[in-house]
Amino acid sequence: MLEILSDRTYRHLFLAQVVALLGTGMATVALGLLAYDLAGDGAAMVLGTVFTIKMVAYVGIAPVARAFADRVNRRAYLVGLDVVRAGAALCLPFVTEVWQVYVLIFLLQSASAAFTPTFQATIPDVLPEEARYTRALSLSRLAYDLENIVSPMLAALLLALMSYNPLFLGTVAGFIASALLVVSVMLPSPKPSEPRGIYDRTTRGVRIYLATPRLRGLLALNLAAAAAGAMVLVNSVVLVRGTLGLNDSALAWTMFAFGAGSMLAALVLPRLLDRVPDRPVMVAGAAVMVLSLLVLAAEVAALGLDWPFLFSASLLVGVGYSAVLTPSGRLLRRSAHAEDRPALFAAQFALSHACWLVTYPLSGWLMTQFGPVVALGCLAALAGAGALTALRLWPKEDPEILEHTHDNLPLDHPHLKGERRHAHPFSWTMSTPVGDRSSDINEDHFFVRDVMEKLVQRQRQPLLYPDPVMSDQ
Repeated sequence: MLEILSDRTYRHLFLAQVVALLGTGMATVALGLLAYDLAGDGAAMVLGTVFTIKMVAYVGIAPVARAFADRVNRRAYLVGLDVVRAGAALCLPFVTEVWQVYVLIFLLQSASAAFTPTFQATIPDVLPEEARYTRALSLSRLAYDLENIVSPMLAALLLALMSYNPLFLGTVAGFIASALLVVSVMLPSPKPSEPRGIYDRTTRGVRIYLATPRLRGLLALNLAAAAAGAMVLVNSVVLVRGTLGLNDSALAWTMFAFGAGSMLAALVLPRLLDRVPDRPVMVAGAAVMVLSLLVLAAEVAALGLDWPFLFSASLLVGVGYSAVLTPSGRLLRRSAHAEDRPALFAAQFALSHACWLVTYPLSGWLMTQFGPVVALGCLAALAGAGALTALRLWPKEDPEILEHTHDNLPLDHPHLKGERRHAHPFSWTMSTPVGDRSSDINEDHFFVRDVMEKLVQRQRQPLLYPDPVMSDQ
């Protein structure tokens, strides 16, 4: 896995991700404690609102920012957004009212909504081979887990010596270091193949995403991950500080358990995904999250909450969470051409966070109004519904390489290359095969029709989904 760090560009991008997430993780712990100081037992509602604001920014800003991203240099774009995030984080230690937290979080997360999908879409351009990209995804998942492991550990040590406000300065340092690392390398900035209007560029990724069966299944699994993750991120502070009466360090270690489980899964997944398709791995991860929440709810109802059991449940939820999210980049890469990949990553960013937009306030409201048993049971039910929906929407037979013929194309057509029957990677929603952008639009339409007819015959179910790209042509 670590051999891909020999690529200098990816190494700098990975380190930029690590240092930014280390700072963000400390800010997550500090925000929980700040909310508890400002609102007391109402901290769950405050945190739920903070995370809701974050999701509103992600859902609303990401597609719009993506529409304008092609007009600026990618490296300058990412560095500028890091500077904005650092400025917002610098103001957090000085807030005295809850509304001030809301304003600063919206500014910081709006910049993140523009930064993250652009950053994620850069990685497959830097590492185009799928095997190397799969390992990069696992390293990226490990980097995200640092937010839940190393950051809380560091926060726990620092909280033994100082108050939580200086932790926000660690966030500032992380964003500045990220900007310096990004500016130290040259980044590819692929351009769209043809000029498009603002509306088309804003909605293109979402239209491709929702027209692709495997990605609709991914969206349902994102809902499962959001339901389980919201229980951990929103309600841990109330369970640890309020119900159990433990100190700040116990909260940090509870968050550590969630990240440790996620990291453990990320270490195992590259080899597992070499042998097992994405679909069963991701569905199994969702099942682990559902069972963990249900068992924890039963334990709380029968015996009352104890911290070792909460720690173990958080660990298992982290395992399932990583199993769902780590392979998602492979699905996105497989489902679009290079020029549409940033738009598709932005769509994943916006739509997955729309799930969090539902689960964050729901989690805080359930905990505040009904207590932990109802909150755990309802969020487990929601996660289970997401897993079952994914099984329904994502076809079990989902080939990446499709053998097919084009009886309506002349043998000397550039796509056929003299071979009537052939096989190549196929993108569900694109009007041409991956890597072959024919200039003959009419023949491209024939290609899509032929391939979809064969898939219908093979799977014996209606898969003639609308093609948003064809409608543009």
